[in-house]
Amino acid sequence: MSIDETTAARVAKLARIKVEPDALPALAQEFNGILGFIEQLSEVDVEGVEPMTSVTPQRLKRRKDEVTDGNQQDKILSNAPDAREGFFAVPKVVE
Repeated sequence: MSIDETTAARVAKLARIKVEPDALPALAQEFNGILGFIEQLSEVDVEGVEPMTSVTPQRLKRRKDEVTDGNQQDKILSNAPDAREGFFAVPKVVE
């Protein structure tokens, strides 16, 4: 696939980038370079290669899913400027 100046101008307009008409040939050439690199990547044989989440082999640390600091409602609400019926009270902002 090849990008001409008309297509480069359309892409620039869609991306809301102002490109002067004399800069369109260089932009089209850059787009063609990018597309050429993408075509090169599609030629790589990736059969049997597992997907990676990082360039270094690592696993995320896991912890047990258990509550460690529960039942502190009174302590937490003591910091609130206004608490009612076990909840934070906030002023009405919509009329």
